[in-house]
Amino acid sequence: MAQPVDLMNWARVSALLGAGICMGFGSLGPALGQGITGAKACEAIGKKPENAGLIMRTMMAAMGFTESSAVYCFVIAILLIFMGK
Repeated sequence: MAQPVDLMNWARVSALLGAGICMGFGSLGPALGQGITGAKACEAIGKKPENAGLIMRTMMAAMGFTESSAVYCFVIAILLIFMGK
């Protein structure tokens, strides 16, 4: 005779799986975006080294905006892990 399925365990497993998927896919976009931003900044500094300070400041602002989506995914994953009990 089959054992009854404990729905709380399945909900916990689903929350942990969702947190892993959230962090996996949620950090892929920002990583690619930051790589492209850094590469373009290096190209721009190579072409116009006298504007390196301005390019660097602009790049850091863009990196902060790009990183914010990864931080949001991290917050959602933490909520899924600790609130999915």
